[in-house]
Amino acid sequence: MRLRTLTDIDHLPALDPAYLNRNPAQGLGPLDHKPRILLLYGSLREQSYSRLATEEAARILEYFGAETRIFDPSDLPLPDQVKGDNHPAVKELREHAIWSEAMVWCSPERHGQITGIMKAQIDHLPLNMGGIRPTQGRTLAVMQVSGGSQSFNAVNTLRILGRWMRMYTIPNQSSVAKAWQEFDSQGRMKPSSYYDRIVDVMEELFRFTVLLRPHGEQLVDRYSERKEARKPIDPQTDLSAIAIAPQKGAA
Repeated sequence: MRLRTLTDIDHLPALDPAYLNRNPAQGLGPLDHKPRILLLYGSLREQSYSRLATEEAARILEYFGAETRIFDPSDLPLPDQVKGDNHPAVKELREHAIWSEAMVWCSPERHGQITGIMKAQIDHLPLNMGGIRPTQGRTLAVMQVSGGSQSFNAVNTLRILGRWMRMYTIPNQSSVAKAWQEFDSQGRMKPSSYYDRIVDVMEELFRFTVLLRPHGEQLVDRYSERKEARKPIDPQTDLSAIAIAPQKGAA
């Protein structure tokens, strides 16, 4: 399994629980199972701040009650490098994407853009895979870390990619400037407004995921795809048609 083991899940030293809603999605939708969230990061460095920020995000999501998976892309090949994408890392990434109901993408900003490893992970996720769509209809949160002053180039690109992958990218986002200053020697994020923003983003992602997932099939139901698949609407079961149909005996 190419999943990182999340340590110290219950240890949140930068979080003040007095101001945190432990059930941020209460009343927004059924919680019959934990929201399933896949987190991707975009650096292979031993001291990867995008990975550390992603791990902080995962701990917060676990605190809210989500089930998280962090994919380790260390042996992921380049897109089209392996014929037919026949590589175990590609297969596993796609399986985790299908498992997920939401995602978090966190990339460093390099040369004013997302990194190649971040883009490679997204490029390995097809829009359609044998009738299964690994990303369509899922909620998405975007984050970035920078070595210098605060920037939004990477998150802006991730938003474009999220839209292209037919995902619902939440309004909030996180951009951590001078990331090397924001983590202690144990790799944990220090208390700061940057950390608080990550909490905000994960809180919002959790809410949108719970809110939208009961309506997933309806939200991605498209005329063009019904037409291509030759699946006409049945007026006996189409709720929208029934709702506007004239009632018998109506004036």
